[in-house]
Amino acid sequence: MPANSPSHLTGYAAAWCIVFVWSFWLIVSRVANQSGLTIYDLAAFRYGLAALIAVPLCLYYKPWRGLRLVQIAVFSFILGPVYILIVFSGFLYAPAAHGGIFMNGVLPLISILFALVLIRVLPSLRQATGAVLILVSAIALALDASVSSGKDAWIGDLLFLVGALFFSIYMILSERWKLGAMQIIFCGTIVNAVLYLPVWYFWLPSGLSDAPMGPLLLQAIYQGFVPNLIGLLFIAHASQNIGTGNTSFILAAVPGGGAILGALILGETLSLIGILALILLTSGLLLSVRRRRI
Repeated sequence: MPANSPSHLTGYAAAWCIVFVWSFWLIVSRVANQSGLTIYDLAAFRYGLAALIAVPLCLYYKPWRGLRLVQIAVFSFILGPVYILIVFSGFLYAPAAHGGIFMNGVLPLISILFALVLIRVLPSLRQATGAVLILVSAIALALDASVSSGKDAWIGDLLFLVGALFFSIYMILSERWKLGAMQIIFCGTIVNAVLYLPVWYFWLPSGLSDAPMGPLLLQAIYQGFVPNLIGLLFIAHASQNIGTGNTSFILAAVPGGGAILGALILGETLSLIGILALILLTSGLLLSVRRRRI
């Protein structure tokens, strides 16, 4: 596929849109703990509210017709409550900035590892060098932030790494199985809404009744509609048109995007080490992105 083909260009555009979506998601999730909502409420927003839009779309397109049962089961699990509750739990132990570092900064490394183990594809010298720069910058950012994050920050970092593993598997399978956006939304949203919402309503703790209206609406709108609908559409399009490797490397810009938005919106500041690490991270990203599809 030519590097300047329309689908190739829109694939890159979709990947960079995800950088903004996820960077802002870090900001929204950063203030979620102050809203009185539980992580189970956030998961309910993610599946339940998104299903309000997804159900009529899926009834019209009937995406289940082209899916095998194993594909429905695998995708529903990978994008399901286990994944999202692991990620939200990470924010209880580590700063939100760590989420960007360990969920997005390490995606290229996981992508290279999976490509090497599963399909015997060796990374190019540029990719390998870029991945090393990304790894070094992620470690530096984590160590710098951990100085003021408490002794339990490593628990959150580990949970974020598990979340990155889930998401890497999702991106690889969405590319190899060539599933359409509606098929992914059906598995990731509707199936999980049917399975999770009754459990949440009857048995899981909730802070909905105590949450102020403003933060409640912010979390409901963003957690409910943006990552689980818009995000999945963009990621599916990017992975299918520019490949998992390129998508992963571009998503590694999320830590830098989160830091910039944090400074602009929340007034947060970075230390000199943090700024240098973000420059190193961006350098690794730009060095690693390939122009051809993998």
